[in-house]
Amino acid sequence: MRTRITESLGIEFPIVQGGMQWVGLAEMASAVSNAGGLGILTGLTQTSPAELVNEIERCRSMTAKPFAVNLTILPTIKPIPYQDYAQAIVDSGVKIVETAGRNPEPFLPLFKSAGIKVIHKCTSIRHALKAEKIGCDMVSVDGFECAGHPGEDDVTNMILLPLAAKRLKIPFLASGGLGDGKGLAAALAMGADGINMGTRFMVTREAPIHEKVKQKMVEATELDTSLIYRTLSNTARVFKNSVAQQVIDIESRPGKTQFEDLQSLVQGAKGRELFDTGDLDKGIWSAGMIVGLIDDIPTCHELISRIVAEAEEIIKRRLIEAVS
Repeated sequence: MRTRITESLGIEFPIVQGGMQWVGLAEMASAVSNAGGLGILTGLTQTSPAELVNEIERCRSMTAKPFAVNLTILPTIKPIPYQDYAQAIVDSGVKIVETAGRNPEPFLPLFKSAGIKVIHKCTSIRHALKAEKIGCDMVSVDGFECAGHPGEDDVTNMILLPLAAKRLKIPFLASGGLGDGKGLAAALAMGADGINMGTRFMVTREAPIHEKVKQKMVEATELDTSLIYRTLSNTARVFKNSVAQQVIDIESRPGKTQFEDLQSLVQGAKGRELFDTGDLDKGIWSAGMIVGLIDDIPTCHELISRIVAEAEEIIKRRLIEAVS
């Protein structure tokens, strides 16, 4: 299976594991890369640039195949030395970076001088065009179905992907609502060069999160996600639990919501503890609508092999038969 993505990144299949806080560790990234996709370490999961260097080396000891590092640039309560994280990525010899959050332009000269390919995550066509203009090598187009922050436009991939194919010159990944071969075949049909999956890779044997969390997502339907932070114009899609409902209840009160009203409920440390302990109401965690299509916990190799086989069957047989 060859696309512009596989050729540019040197991977076997056009399947990328998106950066995920607390999940993008060496075990996760190496398993995806070893299975023929592109695994991604999440830079800010590591508490310092030095620890990121160690995690990169740990991942390198677990796979000889390409992997990337995610650098998400967002305003935070505690200042983060983004430039130091970027320098650590360069010094470690990583050749692929996924950026997200804010405009990555300030970091591009450093990355480009080191020969690093940059994939920027975008939730709109205007942002994707901007990423192309400033020199990103490719983009990940995130539809409204995705986990985490889908932007404020509420446009699904059925619209975003054909628009991206029409207007972008650089390669692009489809992200959001993807987790099987039907999704991969559909993404390719709509012009994407591959897919980016986060939530689906959370529900694999190698994902470093508690089995209770994985099982809860297996049991979930497409209706088991919630949108929070809407009143703050920073919408996030998370798994529906009691904490997410408390956030929504606070946001529904009369008057303007302040982040301080929600902070005690959504602290990142609580989400990490939830992943470690399996206490499903300890905090919140990002999850996309794809949970409705997840019904097992395979290895990354089993998952990727199955997705590719199903996509090939659809492309080679079903679609050909439809027009023959």
